[in-house]
Amino acid sequence: MAELVKVVVDAMGGDNAPVEPVKAAVEAVKERKDILVFLTGQRPVIEKELARYEGYSKKRIQIVEASEVIETAEPPVNAIRKKKDSSIVVGLNLVKKQEADAFVSSGSTGAVLVGGQVLVGRSKGVERPPLAPLIPTLKGVSLLVDCGANVDARPSHLVQFAKMGSIYMENVLGVKNPKVAIVNNGAEEEKGNALVKATFPLLKECKGINFIGSIEARDIPEGLADVIVCEAFVGNVILKLYEGVGGALVRKIKAGMMTSLRSKIGALLVKPALKATLKDFDASEYGGAPLLGLKGLVVKTHGSAKAVEIKHAIFQCVQFKHQRINEKIAEHILEQEKQE
Repeated sequence: MAELVKVVVDAMGGDNAPVEPVKAAVEAVKERKDILVFLTGQRPVIEKELARYEGYSKKRIQIVEASEVIETAEPPVNAIRKKKDSSIVVGLNLVKKQEADAFVSSGSTGAVLVGGQVLVGRSKGVERPPLAPLIPTLKGVSLLVDCGANVDARPSHLVQFAKMGSIYMENVLGVKNPKVAIVNNGAEEEKGNALVKATFPLLKECKGINFIGSIEARDIPEGLADVIVCEAFVGNVILKLYEGVGGALVRKIKAGMMTSLRSKIGALLVKPALKATLKDFDASEYGGAPLLGLKGLVVKTHGSAKAVEIKHAIFQCVQFKHQRINEKIAEHILEQEKQE
């Protein structure tokens, strides 16, 4: 029997807790035999939710008591310091102590980011860990790095994001020599704000990455680059607009198909193909955003995440563990530092 990958799921974090995190844990252990899930949170609440399910391995879902909950509006640093028995802190400490392989949460993004860096810790040589979600494109998926962790990034941070993103795409998705681009307001090298102008020549000279230059936002859905580099403010705007436009288009298409009898008949004919296509562009199918460059695996899902997104985040963690992503990032960063 394969070694179990131990994944902690924050059962109290997010808009849909504990219903969706618990459902995700049950579905995950039903679908895969190599996962053990720790649910952190208030035991009576989690037990009540688990009682709704049957037919899963109860040995592979364990509850770890955490009496406190960090709310979204709380200042992250204070919350991590003061609420030591919260579901986030308890979960991150399990990873820190190597009692678990990974941590997944839909809770406070700020608390997960602060806790990841303070409790789990950065790998040696990593300046700033970025959040890196996969986003759907016409050619598959691209990695957007950073989407929310480092708003005031420096050029050296963006260079590391490019390196870490390249390692991720090559080892997790099997993309050979992944194409790296920096988000810009034009294709020309001389364009961009001060950060982009300072970073561009560094990426151009950086060995070990396949830098193809600038990418405009409109070209991201085309899949012209595998790794899309930017600071967190820009990345978060891209991600949220991406999701918002996608959701609006789906609603518009559905409404249009219901306007007449002819359109309804047409909708029935195209429904299977349309459903498959829309699934490819559903961000929840790709799991959460890993916080790259830590000593342990930490994955952040949307605050509104449903069970399918959390489940895929759990599966992500299994792949990260098997591919030794964090170890490879640390090794690569240290190797680059020695060469420089």
